[in-house]
Amino acid sequence: MSAADFHKLAGLFPNETVTHSYVQDIALPGVDGQPSAGTFALVTLDNGLDHSKPTTLGPNTLVELGTVLEGLKERAARGEIVGVGVTGKPYFLVAGADLSAVKSVSSREHGLWMAQLGHDVYATLANLGVPSFAFINGLALGGGLELALQSTYRTVSTTAGALALPESFLGLIPGWGGVYILPRLIGPENAVKVMIENPLSNNRTLTGPQAYKIGIADALFEPADFVEQSLTWAARVLAGAETPERENAVDPSDPEVTARWAAAVAAGRAFVEAKTSNASPAPAKALDVLEANRTMSQAESAQLECETLAVLMQSDEFRSTVYAFLDLVQRRAKRPAGAPDRKLARPVGKIGVVGAGLMASQLALLFARQLKVPVVMTDIDQARVDKGVGYVHAEVDKLLAKKRISPDAANRTKSLVTGSVSKEAFADADFVIEAVFEELNVKKQVFKEVEAIVSPECILATNTSSLSVTAMAEDLEHPERLVGFHFFNPVAVMPLLEIVRAPATDDAVLATAFELAKGLKKSAVLVKDAAAFVVNRILLRLMGEVTAAFDEGTPAEVADNALRPMGLPMTPFTLGAMVGLPVAQHVQESLHTAFGERFTVSQNLQKLIDNGVKSIWASSNGAAEKGADGKPFIPAETLALMSFGDSPSTAEDVLRRTQDALAEEIGLMLDEGVVAGPEDIDLCMILGAGWPMFLGGITPYLDRVGASERVNGKRFLAPGVASAPALAPA
Repeated sequence: MSAADFHKLAGLFPNETVTHSYVQDIALPGVDGQPSAGTFALVTLDNGLDHSKPTTLGPNTLVELGTVLEGLKERAARGEIVGVGVTGKPYFLVAGADLSAVKSVSSREHGLWMAQLGHDVYATLANLGVPSFAFINGLALGGGLELALQSTYRTVSTTAGALALPESFLGLIPGWGGVYILPRLIGPENAVKVMIENPLSNNRTLTGPQAYKIGIADALFEPADFVEQSLTWAARVLAGAETPERENAVDPSDPEVTARWAAAVAAGRAFVEAKTSNASPAPAKALDVLEANRTMSQAESAQLECETLAVLMQSDEFRSTVYAFLDLVQRRAKRPAGAPDRKLARPVGKIGVVGAGLMASQLALLFARQLKVPVVMTDIDQARVDKGVGYVHAEVDKLLAKKRISPDAANRTKSLVTGSVSKEAFADADFVIEAVFEELNVKKQVFKEVEAIVSPECILATNTSSLSVTAMAEDLEHPERLVGFHFFNPVAVMPLLEIVRAPATDDAVLATAFELAKGLKKSAVLVKDAAAFVVNRILLRLMGEVTAAFDEGTPAEVADNALRPMGLPMTPFTLGAMVGLPVAQHVQESLHTAFGERFTVSQNLQKLIDNGVKSIWASSNGAAEKGADGKPFIPAETLALMSFGDSPSTAEDVLRRTQDALAEEIGLMLDEGVVAGPEDIDLCMILGAGWPMFLGGITPYLDRVGASERVNGKRFLAPGVASAPALAPA
C-alpha cells in the first residue's frame, strides 16, 4: 500500500474522534554522575477529551501517528534524539482500535488497508533507529497493547488497569503484531492465556503488576511520578546501566520451545471448543496464526495477520459482537429505551426488604454497598432475621479478607443492614422490595401489609421472576406505586435489571427505579408486565423444546448437546440443575398458564421433582459426574422414574426446532410490546443470561440461521446492523 492509499482510507472517516500525537523533547537525567544522555522525544497520545472518552486508534489517528514517527525517525538519523517514548493521557495508554471505524469498513479491500496501515505505523515505531519505550500509564487494550509491544522496552504503572488483547472476544485477532511478538516475549503458554483464555473468560484483563510479572513490561513504577520514573529508567537503559531481564522470553527455533508451542496451541483449541463450541471463528483463527508464525518472519506473519483480519472484519460474528458490545452494552444500556425523565425520580434514603432468605440477603448487601443507605430486612421470626443479617455480615467479612473493601467501609456496610420481625420497621422507608416465595397470594398479602405501614410516597417493588405485577397491585389502594424490579442470580454479579411497568405504574415510580438501578451499577431494561418478562420467557421456551424432545425419546446426550453450535454458556440440562428443577418447573407452569401449549410442562421433570432428584445428569456437589467413557450419564434410579415416547429426533432436528421456537416467541413478544425493540431482547439475554457476544445476543443469530424468516417471514434486524452490510463489495 502507498501513503496515498492510507490517506484515502482515512478520508473515509471524517467523523473519527482523532487521538493526536503530541511530541515533547526532554533532556534525560544523567546516570551515575554523568551528564545527560541526550534528548528524548516523548509522544503523548491524547484525544483532548476527559477520562470518560478513551483514546482509540482509527485511520486518521494512525496516519497522524505514522507521520509523527516518520519525523522522529528522520531526527534520530540526524542524531538529534537518543530515544523515543510513547505514553497516554491520564488513565489511558490507548483503548484499542476504534470499533466504530472498524465496523464501518464495508469491503475486504478497505479492511486489508486498515490492517496494513496499523502494521506500517507500528513498524516505523519498531525501526526508528533509536530504542523506543512504551510508558503504559493506564488502560492498554488490543491495538493499544500491541503499540507497546512494538516498542523496544516497556514500563507499566502499578495502577494501570485493564491490559489485554481482547480481539478473540470481539471477533478479530490481535492483528497488529501482538500474535507474533507476545509468545516470543512471554512464552506460548502465557500468550495463549492472554490472547485466548482471558478474552473468552468474561473478557478478563491484566493489572499492571500482573503484566510485569509475566514479562509484558520490563519495569513497574508507582503512579504518582510514573513518567518521571520511567524516563529515569529509560536513561539508565540507554546508558547501559540497566539491562531488562526477560525470563519468559523464548526462541521459537529451540526444539523444546517447538514442543511447548504445539502444546499451547492444542490447549488453546481445547479451551475454545469448551467455551464456544467453535461457534465463533475468531479464536480458532488467532490460534491458526499463532501456530503458523512460529516458523515465520515478522513480515510474513504481518501479511497473514492482515489477510485474516480483512476476512474477519467482514464476518457476521464480528459485526454481531460490535453490535452487542458497542451498540447495546456500551450505548443502549446507558440510555434505556422508554425510561421516563430522570428528574421525576424521588430520593431514596432508606430501603426495606421483605424476607431474609438468600435472595433477600443478597439484595440487602447490594443496596447497602452501592447506595450506602440504611437497609432493614424483615421475616416471620427472629431466627430467620438473624440468619439474613448474619449472611450480609459474613459476605462483608469475605470482601474485607480479600482486601476488596477497607475496614472502615466494612464497618459502615455492616452498620447499615439491620433486621426486624415487624414490618413497622418500614414506616420511614422510601422503597420496599419483596423477595419472598414465588406465589401470587403470598406476595399480594405482603404488599397489603406493607402498604398499611409505609408513607404514601413509598415505592413498592417486587423481585418476581414470572408472576403478574398487575395482579399483585389489584388490592392496593395505590397500585401506581408498584413496580417490578427483577434481579438475576447471583445478584452481585449479574448486571441486568428487568424493570417491569404495570398499567398503573406511574412515571415517578418508574424514574426512581431506573435511578436506583444506575446507583446499583446495574443495566436496566424497561419491560411490559407479561409472564416471565424477557429472559426467563426465552430461556424456558428453549429449555421446554429440548426437554420435550427428550421426553419424546431423543437420547439425553443428543438432546442436551444439540444446541452446542450456538456456543451457549451451558447446556439446557445443566442450566435446569443450576436454576433448580422445582423453580424452572414453576416458571414453566406459569408460562403454560399464560401462553398455552407453546410451553409444555414435562411430566418427567415433575416425577424427578416429586422424588427429590435435583438433576437429570448424575451430579455430585452440583457438578455433573462422568461415567467410564468420560461423559455425563443418567443414574439408573433416575431413568426408572421417567417414561419416554418413541419419536426420537436428531441433534439437527432439535437445533432447528429450538431456533424456530425462539424466533416465534421473540416475534410474539415484540408484537405484544414486551420491550421497545429487538435490541432490548438482545441486551437482556447478554446481560441476564450470559448469551455470547459473538451471537450479538439472540436476534442476530436467529436472522443468520434463517429462523426469523422461516417463522416470521422477516428478519429482526436490518442487514448491516449486526451482520455484514447488504451487497458489500467483495
